[in-house]
Amino acid sequence: MTTKPKIAPPGSICVIGLGNMGIPMGACLQRAGFKVTGFDLSEAARGKFRAAGGEVASMAADAVKAADVVITLLPNGKIVRSALTALQADIKPGAIIIDMSSSDPVGTQELGKSLIAAGFEFVDAPVSGGVKRATDGTLAIMVGGAADTIDRVEGVLSAMGRSIFRTGVLGSGHAMKALNNYVSAAGLIAAVEATRVGEKFGLDPELMADIFNASSGRNNTTEVKLKQFIISKKFNAGFPLRLMAKDVRTADDLAHAMGAAAPLADLCADLWDGAAKTLDQDADHTAIGLYIEKMKS
Repeated sequence: MTTKPKIAPPGSICVIGLGNMGIPMGACLQRAGFKVTGFDLSEAARGKFRAAGGEVASMAADAVKAADVVITLLPNGKIVRSALTALQADIKPGAIIIDMSSSDPVGTQELGKSLIAAGFEFVDAPVSGGVKRATDGTLAIMVGGAADTIDRVEGVLSAMGRSIFRTGVLGSGHAMKALNNYVSAAGLIAAVEATRVGEKFGLDPELMADIFNASSGRNNTTEVKLKQFIISKKFNAGFPLRLMAKDVRTADDLAHAMGAAAPLADLCADLWDGAAKTLDQDADHTAIGLYIEKMKS
Protein backbone atom coordinates (compact mmCIF):
# COMPACT_ATOMS: atom_id res chain seq x y z
CA MET A 1 0.00 0.00 0.00
CA THR A 2 1.34 3.43 -0.99
CA THR A 3 1.64 5.90 1.86
CA LYS A 4 0.03 9.23 1.03
CA PRO A 5 2.24 12.30 1.47
CA LYS A 6 2.09 14.52 4.49
CA ILE A 7 0.68 18.01 4.01
CA ALA A 8 3.58 20.42 4.37
CA PRO A 9 4.33 24.03 3.37
CA PRO A 10 3.56 25.42 0.86
CA GLY A 11 0.50 23.15 0.72
CA SER A 12 -2.83 24.81 0.06
CA ILE A 13 -5.28 25.20 2.96
CA CYS A 14 -8.77 26.67 3.02
CA VAL A 15 -10.16 28.01 6.30
CA ILE A 16 -13.95 28.32 6.35
CA GLY A 17 -15.05 30.52 9.24
CA LEU A 18 -13.09 33.69 9.94
CA GLY A 19 -14.27 34.51 13.43
CA ASN A 20 -12.36 35.23 16.62
CA MET A 21 -10.47 31.95 16.27
CA GLY A 22 -10.39 31.48 12.50
CA ILE A 23 -8.46 34.66 11.75
CA PRO A 24 -5.55 34.07 14.16
CA MET A 25 -5.41 30.34 13.39
CA GLY A 26 -5.29 31.10 9.68
CA ALA A 27 -2.51 33.60 10.35
CA CYS A 28 -0.51 30.91 12.17
CA LEU A 29 -0.80 28.65 9.13
CA GLN A 30 0.43 31.47 6.90
CA ARG A 31 3.43 32.11 9.14
CA ALA A 32 4.26 28.41 8.92
CA GLY A 33 4.49 28.76 5.13
CA PHE A 34 1.17 27.29 4.00
CA LYS A 35 -0.84 28.90 1.22
CA VAL A 36 -4.03 29.88 3.03
CA THR A 37 -7.31 31.05 1.54
CA GLY A 38 -10.05 32.13 3.93
CA PHE A 39 -13.79 32.36 3.50
CA ASP A 40 -16.62 33.66 5.64
CA LEU A 41 -20.18 34.66 4.81
CA SER A 42 -19.46 37.96 6.56
CA GLU A 43 -17.83 40.55 4.34
CA ALA A 44 -16.50 42.26 7.47
CA ALA A 45 -14.80 39.03 8.61
CA ARG A 46 -13.24 38.57 5.18
CA GLY A 47 -11.99 42.15 5.40
CA LYS A 48 -10.36 41.49 8.77
CA PHE A 49 -8.56 38.45 7.43
CA ARG A 50 -7.42 40.38 4.38
CA ALA A 51 -6.20 43.21 6.64
CA ALA A 52 -4.19 40.61 8.59
CA GLY A 53 -2.40 39.67 5.36
CA GLY A 54 -4.53 36.71 4.34
CA GLU A 55 -6.01 35.82 0.98
CA VAL A 56 -9.79 35.60 0.84
CA ALA A 57 -12.33 34.26 -1.60
CA SER A 58 -15.72 35.88 -2.13
CA MET A 59 -17.31 32.48 -2.77
CA ALA A 60 -16.86 29.35 -0.70
CA ALA A 61 -16.62 27.19 -3.84
CA ASP A 62 -13.63 29.22 -5.02
CA ALA A 63 -11.96 28.89 -1.62
CA VAL A 64 -12.07 25.09 -1.49
CA LYS A 65 -11.48 24.03 -5.09
CA ALA A 66 -7.66 23.91 -4.97
CA ALA A 67 -7.18 23.19 -1.26
CA ASP A 68 -5.32 20.11 -0.08
CA VAL A 69 -6.88 20.65 3.35
CA VAL A 70 -10.26 22.23 4.17
CA ILE A 71 -10.61 23.44 7.76
CA THR A 72 -14.03 24.33 9.18
CA LEU A 73 -14.29 26.73 12.13
CA LEU A 74 -18.03 27.26 12.37
CA PRO A 75 -20.51 27.80 15.23
CA ASN A 76 -21.86 24.23 15.42
CA GLY A 77 -21.97 20.84 13.77
CA LYS A 78 -25.24 21.46 11.94
CA ILE A 79 -23.70 24.43 10.16
CA VAL A 80 -20.59 22.37 9.40
CA ARG A 81 -22.73 19.62 7.84
CA SER A 82 -24.72 22.12 5.81
CA ALA A 83 -21.59 23.87 4.53
CA LEU A 84 -19.69 20.71 3.62
CA THR A 85 -22.72 19.10 1.97
CA ALA A 86 -23.21 22.19 -0.19
CA LEU A 87 -19.51 22.31 -1.09
CA GLN A 88 -18.86 18.59 -1.59
CA ALA A 89 -18.89 18.82 -5.38
CA ASP A 90 -16.42 21.72 -5.30
CA ILE A 91 -13.87 20.30 -2.84
CA LYS A 92 -10.76 18.88 -4.46
CA PRO A 93 -11.04 15.07 -4.83
CA GLY A 94 -9.16 13.29 -2.05
CA ALA A 95 -8.79 16.44 0.06
CA ILE A 96 -8.50 16.18 3.83
CA ILE A 97 -11.30 17.87 5.77
CA ILE A 98 -10.64 18.93 9.37
CA ASP A 99 -13.57 20.07 11.49
CA MET A 100 -12.05 22.29 14.17
CA SER A 101 -15.45 23.59 15.28
CA SER A 102 -17.10 22.50 18.52
CA SER A 103 -19.50 19.98 17.01
CA ASP A 104 -21.72 17.20 18.31
CA PRO A 105 -19.55 14.05 18.39
CA VAL A 106 -22.34 11.69 17.29
CA GLY A 107 -23.15 14.00 14.37
CA THR A 108 -19.45 14.14 13.51
CA GLN A 109 -19.32 10.37 13.16
CA GLU A 110 -22.36 10.40 10.87
CA LEU A 111 -20.93 13.21 8.72
CA GLY A 112 -17.53 11.52 8.61
CA LYS A 113 -18.97 8.28 7.25
CA SER A 114 -20.61 10.20 4.42
CA LEU A 115 -17.50 12.23 3.53
CA ILE A 116 -15.14 9.26 3.72
CA ALA A 117 -17.49 7.23 1.52
CA ALA A 118 -17.32 10.08 -1.00
CA GLY A 119 -13.52 9.76 -1.16
CA PHE A 120 -12.39 12.46 1.27
CA GLU A 121 -10.36 12.06 4.44
CA PHE A 122 -11.91 13.52 7.57
CA VAL A 123 -10.82 14.17 11.16
CA ASP A 124 -12.24 16.23 14.00
CA ALA A 125 -9.81 18.53 15.78
CA PRO A 126 -11.45 21.04 18.14
CA VAL A 127 -9.23 23.37 20.15
CA SER A 128 -8.93 24.85 23.61
CA GLY A 129 -7.03 27.93 24.72
CA GLY A 130 -8.97 30.95 23.49
CA VAL A 131 -8.00 33.82 21.24
CA LYS A 132 -4.67 34.54 22.96
CA ARG A 133 -3.33 31.04 22.38
CA ALA A 134 -4.84 30.93 18.89
CA THR A 135 -2.83 34.05 18.11
CA ASP A 136 0.50 32.70 19.33
CA GLY A 137 -0.08 29.17 18.01
CA THR A 138 -0.10 27.39 21.38
CA LEU A 139 -3.58 25.89 21.39
CA ALA A 140 -4.40 22.47 22.79
CA ILE A 141 -5.86 20.41 19.93
CA MET A 142 -7.88 17.23 20.46
CA VAL A 143 -7.94 15.18 17.27
CA GLY A 144 -10.00 12.10 16.47
CA GLY A 145 -9.97 9.91 13.38
CA ALA A 146 -7.80 7.55 11.37
CA ALA A 147 -4.16 7.55 12.50
CA ASP A 148 -2.79 7.76 8.95
CA THR A 149 -4.89 10.84 8.20
CA ILE A 150 -3.75 12.50 11.41
CA ASP A 151 -0.17 11.69 10.44
CA ARG A 152 -0.70 13.53 7.15
CA VAL A 153 -1.97 16.73 8.82
CA GLU A 154 0.30 16.70 11.86
CA GLY A 155 2.32 19.63 10.48
CA VAL A 156 -0.87 21.59 9.84
CA LEU A 157 -2.08 21.05 13.40
CA SER A 158 1.35 21.80 14.87
CA ALA A 159 1.32 25.20 13.18
CA MET A 160 -1.69 26.13 15.32
CA GLY A 161 -1.16 24.20 18.54
CA ARG A 162 1.51 23.28 21.04
CA SER A 163 -0.25 20.22 22.49
CA ILE A 164 -1.73 17.75 19.99
CA PHE A 165 -3.73 14.99 21.66
CA ARG A 166 -4.83 11.95 19.65
CA THR A 167 -8.08 11.07 21.35
CA GLY A 168 -9.14 8.00 19.36
CA VAL A 169 -11.90 7.29 16.87
CA LEU A 170 -13.61 9.91 14.71
CA GLY A 171 -15.74 12.15 16.92
CA SER A 172 -13.63 11.60 20.02
CA GLY A 173 -12.00 15.00 19.68
CA HIS A 174 -15.38 16.68 19.75
CA ALA A 175 -16.46 14.52 22.68
CA MET A 176 -13.34 15.51 24.62
CA LYS A 177 -13.81 19.21 23.80
CA ALA A 178 -17.41 19.22 25.00
CA LEU A 179 -16.53 17.38 28.21
CA ASN A 180 -13.57 19.69 28.84
CA ASN A 181 -15.77 22.76 28.42
CA TYR A 182 -18.37 21.24 30.73
CA VAL A 183 -15.74 20.85 33.45
CA SER A 184 -14.59 24.43 32.82
CA ALA A 185 -18.16 25.79 32.84
CA ALA A 186 -19.05 23.95 36.05
CA GLY A 187 -15.92 25.31 37.72
CA LEU A 188 -16.79 28.82 36.60
CA ILE A 189 -20.26 28.62 38.13
CA ALA A 190 -18.86 27.25 41.40
CA ALA A 191 -16.32 30.08 41.61
CA VAL A 192 -18.96 32.73 40.86
CA GLU A 193 -21.42 31.32 43.39
CA ALA A 194 -18.81 30.96 46.12
CA THR A 195 -17.53 34.49 45.57
CA ARG A 196 -21.04 35.93 45.70
CA VAL A 197 -21.86 34.06 48.93
CA GLY A 198 -18.56 35.16 50.48
CA GLU A 199 -19.07 38.78 49.50
CA LYS A 200 -22.53 38.82 51.11
CA PHE A 201 -20.96 37.42 54.28
CA GLY A 202 -18.39 40.21 54.24
CA LEU A 203 -15.37 38.61 52.59
CA ASP A 204 -13.28 40.60 50.10
CA PRO A 205 -13.82 39.00 46.64
CA GLU A 206 -10.25 39.68 45.49
CA LEU A 207 -8.88 38.13 48.67
CA MET A 208 -11.14 35.14 48.06
CA ALA A 209 -9.63 34.74 44.58
CA ASP A 210 -6.13 34.79 46.06
CA ILE A 211 -7.10 32.16 48.62
CA PHE A 212 -8.76 29.95 46.00
CA ASN A 213 -5.57 30.09 43.96
CA ALA A 214 -3.43 29.09 46.93
CA SER A 215 -5.84 26.34 47.95
CA SER A 216 -7.75 23.32 46.69
CA GLY A 217 -10.46 25.47 45.05
CA ARG A 218 -8.07 26.63 42.32
CA ASN A 219 -9.34 26.19 38.76
CA ASN A 220 -9.14 27.92 35.39
CA THR A 221 -11.74 30.50 36.38
CA THR A 222 -10.09 31.43 39.68
CA GLU A 223 -6.72 31.77 37.94
CA VAL A 224 -7.52 33.69 34.76
CA LYS A 225 -11.13 34.93 34.90
CA LEU A 226 -12.36 35.71 38.40
CA LYS A 227 -10.40 38.90 39.13
CA GLN A 228 -9.72 39.74 35.52
CA PHE A 229 -13.24 39.61 34.06
CA ILE A 230 -15.86 38.81 36.73
CA ILE A 231 -14.96 40.74 39.90
CA SER A 232 -13.79 43.61 37.68
CA LYS A 233 -17.15 43.37 35.82
CA LYS A 234 -15.38 43.67 32.47
CA PHE A 235 -16.99 40.46 31.20
CA ASN A 236 -14.86 40.38 28.04
CA ALA A 237 -12.73 37.24 28.24
CA GLY A 238 -13.30 36.59 24.53
CA PHE A 239 -15.51 33.48 24.35
CA PRO A 240 -19.28 33.89 23.74
CA LEU A 241 -21.68 32.67 26.41
CA ARG A 242 -23.95 31.12 23.77
CA LEU A 243 -21.09 28.89 22.60
CA MET A 244 -20.26 27.78 26.14
CA ALA A 245 -23.94 26.96 26.68
CA LYS A 246 -23.92 24.96 23.45
CA ASP A 247 -20.82 22.99 24.49
CA VAL A 248 -22.22 22.20 27.95
CA ARG A 249 -25.49 21.00 26.39
CA THR A 250 -23.48 18.87 23.94
CA ALA A 251 -21.66 17.24 26.86
CA ASP A 252 -24.95 16.62 28.67
CA ASP A 253 -26.56 15.16 25.53
CA LEU A 254 -23.54 12.89 25.10
CA ALA A 255 -23.94 11.63 28.66
CA HIS A 256 -27.55 10.70 27.92
CA ALA A 257 -26.61 9.10 24.59
CA MET A 258 -24.04 6.96 26.42
CA GLY A 259 -26.50 6.05 29.17
CA ALA A 260 -24.26 7.65 31.81
CA ALA A 261 -25.81 9.42 34.78
CA ALA A 262 -24.69 13.06 34.90
CA PRO A 263 -26.96 14.92 37.33
CA LEU A 264 -24.65 17.90 37.73
CA ALA A 265 -24.30 18.22 33.96
CA ASP A 266 -28.12 18.27 33.67
CA LEU A 267 -28.33 21.19 36.10
CA CYS A 268 -25.33 22.97 34.63
CA ALA A 269 -26.67 22.75 31.07
CA ASP A 270 -30.02 24.17 32.16
CA LEU A 271 -28.30 27.06 33.96
CA TRP A 272 -26.14 27.97 30.96
CA ASP A 273 -29.12 27.68 28.61
CA GLY A 274 -31.07 30.03 30.86
CA ALA A 275 -28.25 32.56 30.81
CA ALA A 276 -27.92 32.33 27.02
CA LYS A 277 -31.64 33.01 26.58
CA THR A 278 -31.66 35.90 29.08
CA LEU A 279 -28.45 37.79 28.32
CA ASP A 280 -27.46 39.60 25.15
CA GLN A 281 -26.69 37.47 22.08
CA ASP A 282 -23.09 38.69 22.12
CA ALA A 283 -22.55 38.31 25.87
CA ASP A 284 -19.21 36.91 26.99
CA HIS A 285 -19.34 33.62 28.91
CA THR A 286 -18.03 35.32 32.04
CA ALA A 287 -21.22 37.42 32.05
CA ILE A 288 -22.97 34.41 33.58
CA GLY A 289 -21.82 36.15 36.75
CA LEU A 290 -24.42 38.84 36.04
CA TYR A 291 -27.09 36.20 35.45
CA ILE A 292 -26.35 34.42 38.73
CA GLU A 293 -26.18 37.74 40.60
CA LYS A 294 -29.75 38.52 39.54
CA MET A 295 -31.13 35.11 40.51
CA LYS A 296 -33.20 34.79 43.66
CA SER A 297 -32.20 32.27 46.32
